[in-house]
Amino acid sequence: MLNSRQIVAFVPTKHVNEARAFYKEVLGLRFVSEDSFALVFDTNGTMLRVSVVPDFKPHPFTILGWQVPNIQEAVSDLHAKGVTFEHFGFTEQDVQGIWSAPGGAKVAWFKDPDGSVLSLTQLA
Repeated sequence: MLNSRQIVAFVPTKHVNEARAFYKEVLGLRFVSEDSFALVFDTNGTMLRVSVVPDFKPHPFTILGWQVPNIQEAVSDLHAKGVTFEHFGFTEQDVQGIWSAPGGAKVAWFKDPDGSVLSLTQLA
């Protein structure tokens, strides 16, 4: 039933102004609208609703990610815009914070202004 329908992604925020600047200016997503419930962005045809959650507490796992063709370039571009990439003790990551998975994929993690973990993935 839903396999032919467009997905809508949700990310929580309690800091709307910071989230708007981050998702629009830093990540370069196209801002669509704002109401008292959420910021709406277009992410290459997928709606991303950055929902206002006043008592939000971030979780320690990835909640949203993007597939990129060249992860080193994407990490460098975001780093130049002030994004800090996470280094986790349970994986071996290079100096940019990129982990090479056993299957050949490469992943790097960073956080939004609310502390939610986001990722970039270059498939093998």
